[in-house]
Amino acid sequence: MPTSRSSVASRSVTPQTTSSVQMIPLGGEREIGKNTWAFRYEDDIILLDAGLAFPEEGMHGVNIVLPDMTYIKQNRDKVRGMVVTHGHEDHIGGIPYHLREFDIPVIYGPRLALALLEEKLRDVGLLNRTELRPVAPREIVPLSKHFFAEFIRNTHSFADSFTVALHTPVGVIIQTGDFKIDHTPVDGERFDLQRLAEHGEKGVLCLISDSTNAEVPGFTPSEASVLPGLTKAIAGAKGRVIITTFASSVHRLNLVLQIAEQQGRVVSLLGRSMLNVVAHARRLGYIRCKDETLQPMHVINSLPDDKVIILTTGSQGEPLAALTRIANGEHPQLQIKPGDTVVWSANPIPGNTLAVTRVIDKLMELGANVIYGKDKGLHVSGHGCQEDQKLMIALTRPKFFVPTHGEYRMLVKHAETAMSMGIPRENIVIIGNGDVVEVNRERIAVTGRVPSGLQMIAASHDGVVMDEMLQERQQMAKDGMVTVVISLDGSGQLLCTPQVQSLGLAGEGNSFKGSDLKPLLEDTLKQAWPRFARSLERGRLEIDWAGLKAEVERVVRRFVREQLPGKPTVLVFVQSPEEESVPVTSLPVGEAQPEQERLALGRRRRSSAAVAAS
Repeated sequence: MPTSRSSVASRSVTPQTTSSVQMIPLGGEREIGKNTWAFRYEDDIILLDAGLAFPEEGMHGVNIVLPDMTYIKQNRDKVRGMVVTHGHEDHIGGIPYHLREFDIPVIYGPRLALALLEEKLRDVGLLNRTELRPVAPREIVPLSKHFFAEFIRNTHSFADSFTVALHTPVGVIIQTGDFKIDHTPVDGERFDLQRLAEHGEKGVLCLISDSTNAEVPGFTPSEASVLPGLTKAIAGAKGRVIITTFASSVHRLNLVLQIAEQQGRVVSLLGRSMLNVVAHARRLGYIRCKDETLQPMHVINSLPDDKVIILTTGSQGEPLAALTRIANGEHPQLQIKPGDTVVWSANPIPGNTLAVTRVIDKLMELGANVIYGKDKGLHVSGHGCQEDQKLMIALTRPKFFVPTHGEYRMLVKHAETAMSMGIPRENIVIIGNGDVVEVNRERIAVTGRVPSGLQMIAASHDGVVMDEMLQERQQMAKDGMVTVVISLDGSGQLLCTPQVQSLGLAGEGNSFKGSDLKPLLEDTLKQAWPRFARSLERGRLEIDWAGLKAEVERVVRRFVREQLPGKPTVLVFVQSPEEESVPVTSLPVGEAQPEQERLALGRRRRSSAAVAAS
């Protein structure tokens, strides 16, 4: 059961001076995404968030990227629970995958985040692997005999978001989660700055703070600041309005619904994540609108165009998102027509700019008026800029400081901001994923490392893509692939011309034929046969087919790579009499027919062991 603040002080969190808490980031350091922290004291480990990231260019066939959780799997018996700060995918998206590999006894977090997480776990049959416990602002929950978590309301682009104060045996550690300081939040849930100041007055041992906008001067504008821009864009549209934004931007969705009701329009939703978030946010009271304001697409299609708003996913140009499919003319429910206005209420995440511009171009080619750009006042960040970060430091007054959630230059800039606020350089650490940071009342230091890196999940969701697999895919994407099928008879001679197929080869590579290999193979087999065929009594032979195949594969790979530009992936298949059959379906057109009789003869001559000498 949750406990009050007063009861926490009387329980087993009396500050110690000799022992240390280990703080271990497993994701989110020197990068954007897959934010995951572990905190350890003696034999107790608690997790804070467990996010995912999306694949970078070159991660062929990869759907999502997770942090390497080897350390947690090796210490699974010590995991006491998890704290979730909010419901963005880069903070909760990894949980369903991790629960397949280790148990998390209990997960505490805000109601909206846990509602989304509950649906994820139910979809994959893992809801029984943990217990989800929603918390309220200023609630304190026991995670173990050494850790208590206090949830402090903050403001962010995701509704129902928290900063977490961890009460530990060495002092209070505050992890900000994602935040900006919004004095006029759309939902009226203001940042609990008073509670932060109370902690600062009593003494905060360490502050771990969001660094995303550490390079940007000033304060981040309020979410309410996009209301005029959205109002103007919608009011100026003569036909249908299609608005794309992050499905998780509940405050933004609220503003659109508010404007729709003011201007006499109805709203329909496209995209599974948009439908899920709005359904849960309405049920929990984070989105408020009249029932008749939200209508399904089949109703929308029968209304006048100037009475329609469509909220859709796809603001990052994702290939399978609703807006991308609309731009490609592939969406079953909506097609662009002249007079449509598309409003882009999001900025591209670094790495997505090209994909976004391609979708914008396609929408314009179809006749849509696309309104986009930072100067239109249609989007505002959910992360604090330098002045927000300074206020966080001023209120909490930490002894030690760790910048988090950002690329390296952002962490460095945030550390400089902290020093400008009076925190000594020796009390600040800039860390990477896997670093073990030990902190106590006397010092903070990086004392070791645990396994870190990436776990790439295949697009089919049924397996992990290892580094070697990814390198092979990258190589094939760069230089193409050649497959060579060689069939041998019982005396180690070619049954037919080698079968060669190439994929993705440029220029002369496509003219490479099996006949180019035939003289080399005949010579190789002639020289190698005495080394792999040993005479037995009664005129029989013992043949080392495995050794012969390895020799042939080595020679063929070297020859192919010498003949072709680049470094194509070369796959060699050697079929010998120990095989059951020789497939002929892969033979290139024009080479298979003349050899059919010899293939049939070769199959008749096979035996499963020794072969009689001719």
